[in-house]
Amino acid sequence: MVTSAEQVSNFSAQAAAVALSSGAPHRIRDQRRRGRGAGLNMAGRFEPTSREAFDDGWQTLDELPPFKTDVTAEAARKIITTNDSPDIPFEQSMNPYRGCEHGCVYCYARPTHSYMGLSAGLDFESKLFAKPNAAKLLRKELASEKYVCKPLALGTNTDPYQPVEKQWRITRDLLLVLEETNHPVTIVTKSALVLRDVDILERMAKKGLAKVALSVTTLDRKLARAMEPRAATPGLRLDALRKLHEAGIPTSISVAPIIPSLNDHEMERILDAGKAAGAAEATYTVLRLPHEVAPLFRDWVQQHYPDRAAHVMSLMQNMRGGKDYDANFKTRMKGVGPYAWQLGRRFEIATKKLGLAPLRSISMRTDRFVPPALAGQQLSLF
Repeated sequence: MVTSAEQVSNFSAQAAAVALSSGAPHRIRDQRRRGRGAGLNMAGRFEPTSREAFDDGWQTLDELPPFKTDVTAEAARKIITTNDSPDIPFEQSMNPYRGCEHGCVYCYARPTHSYMGLSAGLDFESKLFAKPNAAKLLRKELASEKYVCKPLALGTNTDPYQPVEKQWRITRDLLLVLEETNHPVTIVTKSALVLRDVDILERMAKKGLAKVALSVTTLDRKLARAMEPRAATPGLRLDALRKLHEAGIPTSISVAPIIPSLNDHEMERILDAGKAAGAAEATYTVLRLPHEVAPLFRDWVQQHYPDRAAHVMSLMQNMRGGKDYDANFKTRMKGVGPYAWQLGRRFEIATKKLGLAPLRSISMRTDRFVPPALAGQQLSLF
């Protein structure tokens, strides 16, 4: 369990042998990572050394236990994060959790675990951090005289409805504060667990305060299981989209990420399925491979699709100026070059044909916002 320096040391002592090395990261054996997305657990990019397990002949590597999900309570100091990026459709967001149990191998948020001294690989999906004081922090920040009401985005870094939300219920607590204050919220998720909170979202939607986007990467259950091992199946996501729509909650379909030669041919089918399930808006992004995500994805595609791994990476680099990733604003979400241009035109044609509007076409009400009253705070007479 890697949640502190002491625990890192304890975990290392369990291994038969651990060597300090600057070589390639060791691939974790399948029996230890069953049900997980990443095949590696290399040290974070800020660590002074890297660790590589090797077999010393005593067979102790086989005796190490499978990776299990550990959740550490984090005493967060702030819950609302702001940004001024020109290619992100929100200005402020919240993340109830660090790390994500869904285990999506392509997740662009994986490198954030390096700031915790943990790996962007298996640690990211098994060593999680929850913010149980999130609702209290939100209430305090919304009560500030300097606060300006703008739609808050939930699910921008890690999924607010990942499996651990069933026990921690932090996302629901946040929604209750937002409902109380008439604050607009947008949600992006891969989980059907969002239906648990349809009661809150339905009431908020009637006031123009809520909408939900379901991210669907593929309709192929086998590919989805390999890429997103603990996320809801594609069918469950589309069913959630349908039920949200039936409850009167505005919905969007997000085709993300598009991976050349793996799921790119499914774009039109996913958009069509989303429209049939009631989606009013649509968006897409291409695969992003920042920092540690690149070697993690390379390892994954080589293991699962060795026949086309080189082709996948070649097309990816064609969209990134010859590199695995280009973080430039305006291009990092869609890519550049002929292949990226083709994806863009296909999306435009398909959404026009289906009558799907661009993301953010559905306006959110901010004029209803009423700041919360904190304990001991005098209420206004007007």
